[in-house]
Amino acid sequence: MPTAYSRCFDPNGARYGIPTYPWQMAPDGYATRRQLRTRGLRPGGQPVAAQVLVINRRAGSPRVAYLYRLDLAKPVRPMTSRKWGALALAMLARRTCPRCRITYSYCLSTRHGICGPCLATDEQRAA
Repeated sequence: MPTAYSRCFDPNGARYGIPTYPWQMAPDGYATRRQLRTRGLRPGGQPVAAQVLVINRRAGSPRVAYLYRLDLAKPVRPMTSRKWGALALAMLARRTCPRCRITYSYCLSTRHGICGPCLATDEQRAA
């Protein structure tokens, strides 16, 4: 095995405390949070079972993806009407300019916090 793989391969957990595998070499039966979500599952309070370690060659710093056991994963809780309502209000707030109170069909930039016409007005006043 190359050096990067040997630094990441620790199936017993002696070096890192939990079983560690190189990128794309984790055994079957484990999944990341994102992989669980695509299958309609969630970790369900279980502890991290293993990890995938990737060594970044440019920076030299490792990136970690935590793995959870598939057999202990639980189904995703369905969205309730209250959660849908809260999500709709949050998205409405992201699409509404706080200065002119116009609601747009897209989310406003968090960099400026206001819509384009209000930003252009501010720039004209400053000049």
